[in-house]
Amino acid sequence: MAKSLLSLQGIRKSYGLGTPVEVEVLHGINLHLAVGEFAALIGPSGSGKSTLLNIIGLLEPATAGQIALDGQPIDYRDEATLTRQRAARLGFVFQFHHLLPAFTALENVLMPQLITGDSFSGDARKNGEALLTAVGLSAAMNKKPNELSGGMQQRVAIARALAAKPALVLADEPTGNLDTKSSDEIFKLLRQFNRDYGTAFLIVTHDPRLAARCDRIIELVDGSVASDLPNRV
Repeated sequence: MAKSLLSLQGIRKSYGLGTPVEVEVLHGINLHLAVGEFAALIGPSGSGKSTLLNIIGLLEPATAGQIALDGQPIDYRDEATLTRQRAARLGFVFQFHHLLPAFTALENVLMPQLITGDSFSGDARKNGEALLTAVGLSAAMNKKPNELSGGMQQRVAIARALAAKPALVLADEPTGNLDTKSSDEIFKLLRQFNRDYGTAFLIVTHDPRLAARCDRIIELVDGSVASDLPNRV
């Protein structure tokens, strides 16, 4: 049996607590991801996918319930520990790349490692160069984001997400802003890193073609898990 990486028990999320407009958007989510899993999170707009991803990513706390990484319960009151866990255990890829325009592709890739105390030199730099080579950007390491196409910028974002060798990468519509060809290339890269490094991925997507190529499909509807099924790809 695969080792558990992520565990969510009874996760609820409400906004406007204690006010007349209080609304609960997640209703007791139970979810488990194993080390090295490659799963899609699907569902209609407004179903709570991005909110759930933010909670898993330790970006906002749940109203109720418990989340654990590698068997360790998360304490949202300890912001310093949360920051270290995000930097060391989690990677993020978004629909919009969020690259820093003043920095080169390589410098953008190295940003997460700065948070953990590394620098732009030595082993961290070698790792960043290797990642950019792996995503096909060896000739673009010193280019700024405005010199790169949308697909190339997303490749930089993927390399950045993997820079600290995270156990889990959370991807929120990572191909939603790309054409079909670029989308396929980005998806293949995610799959490659999943196979080569054993990195787990949880991918939010509206694209049924991409979801169908994942090993597991989790469907969220109205803030609840409507289905969670293995997928034979």
